[in-house]
Amino acid sequence: MFVRDGLLLHSASDLKAASECEFAMLRALDAKLGRIAKVDDDDDPMLARAGRLGDAHEERILQGYRDRAARDASFRVVEIARPDPMTLDGLRAARAASLAALHDGADVVFQATFLDEATGFMGFADFLVREPATDGAWAYAVYDAKLARSAKTTALLQLAAYALELQRECVAVHDEVHLMLGTGETTTHRLADVLPVFAARIARLREQLGQRLDAAEPIAWDTPGVRQCGRCATCTLEVERTRDVLLVAGLRSTQRERLRTAGITTIDALASSEGRVAGIGDAPLASLRLQARMQLAAPVTGVAYSVFDPIPLGRLPEPSPGDVFFDFEGDPLWWDGGSQWGIDYLFGATTYDTVEEAFTAFWAHDLAQERAALEGFLDWLAERRRRWPDLHVYHYAPYERTHLHAIAARHGVREEEVDDILRADLLVDLYPIVRSAVRISESSYSLKRLEPLFMGDRLRDSAVKDGGASIVAYEEVGRLRGDGDDGAADALLAEIGDYNRYDCAATKGLRDWLAARADELGVPRWRRVEVEGTASARLDAREDAVDARLRARIEGVPADERDDEARATALAAAAVEYHRREDVAYWVMHFERLRSHVDEWRDQRDVLAPTDVAVEVVEGWRMPTRGQLRRRLRLVGPMLAGSRIGPGDAPFAVYPAPAPFGEDDAPAAYRAHSWVSVVSAEEDAGTWTVELEERDPSGAGWSQVPIALTPPRPIPTTKQRAAILEWGERVAGSPDPVVDPMLDVLRRVPPRIAGGMPADGAPAERIVAALAAMDRSYLAVQGPPGSGKTHVGATVLRALVEHGWRIGVVAQSHDVVEHLLRRAIELGVPEDRVGKRPRSGSTSVPGVALQARDIPGFLAGEGGRILGGTSWTFANAEQVPRHALDLLVVDEAGQYSLADTIACSVAANRLLLLGDPQQLPQVSQGHHPEPIDASALGWLSDGHDVLPPGLGVFLAESWRMHPTLCDAVSALSYEGRLRAADVAARRVLAGPAPGVHVVDVAHEGNAVESREEAAAVVAIVREQLGRAWLDPSVADEPRPLTAADVIVVAPYNAQVDLLRRTLDAAGLTETRVGTVDRFQGQEAVIAIVSLTASSADDAPRGIDFVLQRNRINVAISRAQWAAYVVHSPRIADALPYRADGLAQLSGFLRLTGRS
Repeated sequence: MFVRDGLLLHSASDLKAASECEFAMLRALDAKLGRIAKVDDDDDPMLARAGRLGDAHEERILQGYRDRAARDASFRVVEIARPDPMTLDGLRAARAASLAALHDGADVVFQATFLDEATGFMGFADFLVREPATDGAWAYAVYDAKLARSAKTTALLQLAAYALELQRECVAVHDEVHLMLGTGETTTHRLADVLPVFAARIARLREQLGQRLDAAEPIAWDTPGVRQCGRCATCTLEVERTRDVLLVAGLRSTQRERLRTAGITTIDALASSEGRVAGIGDAPLASLRLQARMQLAAPVTGVAYSVFDPIPLGRLPEPSPGDVFFDFEGDPLWWDGGSQWGIDYLFGATTYDTVEEAFTAFWAHDLAQERAALEGFLDWLAERRRRWPDLHVYHYAPYERTHLHAIAARHGVREEEVDDILRADLLVDLYPIVRSAVRISESSYSLKRLEPLFMGDRLRDSAVKDGGASIVAYEEVGRLRGDGDDGAADALLAEIGDYNRYDCAATKGLRDWLAARADELGVPRWRRVEVEGTASARLDAREDAVDARLRARIEGVPADERDDEARATALAAAAVEYHRREDVAYWVMHFERLRSHVDEWRDQRDVLAPTDVAVEVVEGWRMPTRGQLRRRLRLVGPMLAGSRIGPGDAPFAVYPAPAPFGEDDAPAAYRAHSWVSVVSAEEDAGTWTVELEERDPSGAGWSQVPIALTPPRPIPTTKQRAAILEWGERVAGSPDPVVDPMLDVLRRVPPRIAGGMPADGAPAERIVAALAAMDRSYLAVQGPPGSGKTHVGATVLRALVEHGWRIGVVAQSHDVVEHLLRRAIELGVPEDRVGKRPRSGSTSVPGVALQARDIPGFLAGEGGRILGGTSWTFANAEQVPRHALDLLVVDEAGQYSLADTIACSVAANRLLLLGDPQQLPQVSQGHHPEPIDASALGWLSDGHDVLPPGLGVFLAESWRMHPTLCDAVSALSYEGRLRAADVAARRVLAGPAPGVHVVDVAHEGNAVESREEAAAVVAIVREQLGRAWLDPSVADEPRPLTAADVIVVAPYNAQVDLLRRTLDAAGLTETRVGTVDRFQGQEAVIAIVSLTASSADDAPRGIDFVLQRNRINVAISRAQWAAYVVHSPRIADALPYRADGLAQLSGFLRLTGRS
């Protein structure tokens, strides 16, 4: 952004600046206009280095194009020189040269210049590349070189800016744009997924710039409608000048807004305030007030402290002579010259088992050395553990824990050993102990700010003073080595080592200081014990062996160079350990909760931790005639939106240490047991009331009550693991490609059908014919909302049963399985040919109710059969023998993971994957090396909204939605390929037009419930009552619409509860209300969606959750005639961080007519 010849010019870089901090961007304009002095931002050597590396990355790509032009005389690269100096005439000349190159058909134009004097936009595109477009004509695609490892939204907005400039200049533009990342990967994005957000953001930027030009004064802090980050140099000056509450350590921006609404704007006002503040819990508010008071009372020199909660100090283990104090040094911008970025170049540790401090360093200057450093460190640590079995490894902040795991996974070595170290609580992170127990008079809790408490005269005095300086120094070491100056390089490396050694020593000082505070307060230490549940996460030796054999097949093959077989092999290896990784993820979070103060995890999903209401003993301990000692408790409190708890669940009951059960020495601040069963769980306005029965196997009982309930342990998946392992052993043991339906899915190859996929006939007829001609392969069927997916599936089942096939039906839930079985019976499949084991607590199923022991005999019976079940049924060879089925139907395969599909696939010779990846996905919590947690249909779709041709059948007609509404849903989620059936077009509702209606409702500060939107929903429902509705497929005459003809959907349970109460109070009791999970497969004449949150900042789980395209798709596609989207106008103002979030926001803007 700059002013030339009286014209204010702006660029895509200003969009990026505005996305980071609008206030700082506008202050920078004020400085250019001479209203204020320019803010002196300290030079950031890391940013400067990133800029140099980015320029080098761009130069390498350009050189690649130059080399191609040198080899091929017909390939032309035109390089446009940037104007120097940057004058308006110079920009005009560069623009003219750029257009000449484009109109002349250059293959690549580098640094093409754009200038639009009408709007003031200017820019320089990295690469414009001439390519054939989807219609076959030639067009220019915008490519940009970015050093980043993933696509960022600001970079995509820049691409959109240049694409629009090409359109304005009447140059043919490709419908895809590309980012050439530092990893060597080029990501491709639909221009249509970016343009709506770009249009909104550029309009906002130009409006703000125009207002600034017209203003007489510099923009003021906290100007309404202007976003400010609160962290940059510009904001920091204002925070300090105004004594903003952001001075308080740990205070979040959302808390700041709540405080400002309550009239509390400064640190001084917060320190002296009293009473409650809406939107901030009592405990967090009290903590913020005490922190503010502590900072205001800070001594002139040194650091004051107080121990506000001694319990977390009990997480400190008893000291051991073998204790290790550990610190990494890493460089995220290190590059190996290929596709790998980032290195941890120093594993440093101090030990104190001798008289003097000893420092051990494991250096790494390339990735091979990083692997060696990891193995050397682990060997060194293992030797120390043999000498001192009670040792611990202390560090500060989670970097060491996460990077040990990441480095092992990166190199594929010693992963089990690292997992064992983490599970055994060998690593002790002092940061959460400090934050949970100690309050200091500083605005930051970095290790450096704490050092005056315990380092005495040994404060930092080295040239390398922080992590950023260490990284820059390490880069300089490489330059010095390249110049042959080894002496200077060695000296600088020694300084880096001294910095790391000091950090390790400071960690030791902090540990000793915390231990002294614990001793003063009489807080007992814990000793390491075996905690229940860890055995479920143990690795199986056979899994390790199969995983290693499969990985060996693809070792050295970069991910972006894998062929179909290598890609399938990588996924197969990941599948073998999928369930273990899922379990490990759960237990890591579980034990992390037990190590951390409850305030740090009370807002997690599926956690109930009462704050203001005591836990009530409804009925004291009693001994039934048979069984264990038990009592009944009631807990009342909020739970995060999306949480689930219900009768029969067995969550963990969490007690402070020392707990009244189990080992005397707790391994953390809390202990937990799962001897509980939920009796009832009810939600009212976001507050849950849970009654549970607690048991005591010891028979002693205790008076204490739990402080929280946390998620129950994972359901054992032993059978699934065994099935995948058996499948993996077969794949790993064969020297030749294995013929297998799941391997075809993983390879993403068309199904093996003799004669190919039938082209004629109704969908069900084509599917039956394809399955009959199939050789141990799969068929995918994508059924969008209202396309008759269940009817088609049931028709296929009926036809195949008539042919004597034995068929399994599996899905994520019993409801989905039973729905398809019921429909098959309705279409004529005899009930005695359909069987299923009833779910727990039920005796009724469609067809024959089976027990586990009955299933083999049922399948062996005469004639065709359909067996319904879950993965626990089909992975169990004792119930369903391997390959006993002619076909396994995976219903809702768009929500069923590849790993679970593999586990079930061993029961059948063919697979029918039935579902829609554009609906809600399955939730995975593990971290997997390959996308084995993706759904089967999602994997086959490979990022496309519609199943690629050749892989199966797309049911392209919706029998539910009116053509106008169907077109909107089709554009949102199905690439415009879903159309309405004729029967849907013949329906008529008197009154509102068909399609999507947007209802803006202004409100502030709402998170999981909005009374304003609830009132708007009631008004919409009332407007519909009595309207004439004609559906010729049901009746010849119209009927009046009733409250039962409306479905209302909301993202949060609290809003669902509020809507239910508000509708009931208005007499609209027949209107259905729920989250989208409840309404998959249901329909109504009218659907209403209440998005609830006032803004992205207010939305729990982020704006990506609220505006998730699949969620919006499911919600509005419940409607036959019209869908109403009720929302705050501010809900779409924030800029997502990831590319998929940008596409979702663009889709929402198009859907609601705001693009």
